[in-house]
Amino acid sequence: MVTAVPSPSLRAPARPRFPAVRHLGPNWYGSVMGTAAVGSAGGALPVHVPGLRTVCTAVWCLSLALLAVLLAARALHWVHHRDQARAHLLDPAAAPFYGCLAMALLAVGGGALSVGRDWIGASPALALDTVLFTAGTAVGLVAAVTVPYLMAVHHRIEPHQATPVWLLPVVAPMVSAALGPALVAHLPAGQARQTLLLGCVAMFGLSLLATLALLPLVLGRLLIAGPLPLALTPTLFLVLGPLGQSTTAAGAFADAAPGALPAPYGSAFAAFAVLYGVPVMGFAVLWFAFAAAQVVRAGRRGMGFAMTWWSFTFPVGTCVTGASALARHTHLAVYEGLAVALYAVLVVSWAAAAVHTARGLVSGALLAAPRPAPAEPRPARARTTSGAAR
Repeated sequence: MVTAVPSPSLRAPARPRFPAVRHLGPNWYGSVMGTAAVGSAGGALPVHVPGLRTVCTAVWCLSLALLAVLLAARALHWVHHRDQARAHLLDPAAAPFYGCLAMALLAVGGGALSVGRDWIGASPALALDTVLFTAGTAVGLVAAVTVPYLMAVHHRIEPHQATPVWLLPVVAPMVSAALGPALVAHLPAGQARQTLLLGCVAMFGLSLLATLALLPLVLGRLLIAGPLPLALTPTLFLVLGPLGQSTTAAGAFADAAPGALPAPYGSAFAAFAVLYGVPVMGFAVLWFAFAAAQVVRAGRRGMGFAMTWWSFTFPVGTCVTGASALARHTHLAVYEGLAVALYAVLVVSWAAAAVHTARGLVSGALLAAPRPAPAEPRPARARTTSGAAR
């Protein structure tokens, strides 16, 4: 008796393991960033609200759990769906989100030292922040170089594709610059403290200059090509990230410099925190109003939920900590009020994004293969030229 053996070429392809994580992109780290921001920003508010710190610590614990789950899921993604992971790196719309990994690590680490220590203890909080700050800074610096390199060499980008998402990889070092000074006092006096503090100042500079190079491209695209697609409209709030985070960093430098640097540099950072932070926060308020108007327009045109809604959280949280730093260094009530108002926006935005994300996970819609978005009709624009009929 002869048994027929099917040809290997006719066998059905093996089903990939863990199909649920195949389309789990790096943009999901935005949920960790936004959750950590609620805890850290609430703990930094210049006003005392009974019970708020306890709630903020609980939210930080949630962000720590989310980070652990997401790191495990993304590891499965890279092991079992390496083709899709490489596709994300070669996609100019997805690659910038690798900066979110660094910022998620940094945000959770910074929250451990600011509010998490209330529950886990000061020494474990310091150890956790040290590990996550080191890892997040390393990942952020690599992303700040690698992603722009891929965009310049391997990606094929048209001018109309410029979006605020491009800022994500270069903003990550600014988060390190803002959170690093909290570790300065835990180092031995002298070279160690000075090296960490000035290293944070260097990351402040590289992130700020890179942002100033990219931001005109984003604004120019809006003015020339028109509004962003509806699903991408919330990403306009990402511009607030480098603005609020740099203001926060300047305030953190002023807090840490007296114990790390000799005169006159220790006191000079206090002046820098105000002279830099006040005008930058003014522009942040202007951009907040501009982005909010665009979101209202998109909402009227049918903008539905997407993971881009998490753009409403972490960037606003950086503005909360930036306004809190200005309130601390200027003692002006207006910055206290601004910090409280922005924190209210942050909490509402986080709740909306979290509820919709939970619904999408339960239904499976958020982990399904993405469908091509229908082209949004662009309004005709009339332009006048010299010699045109009047």
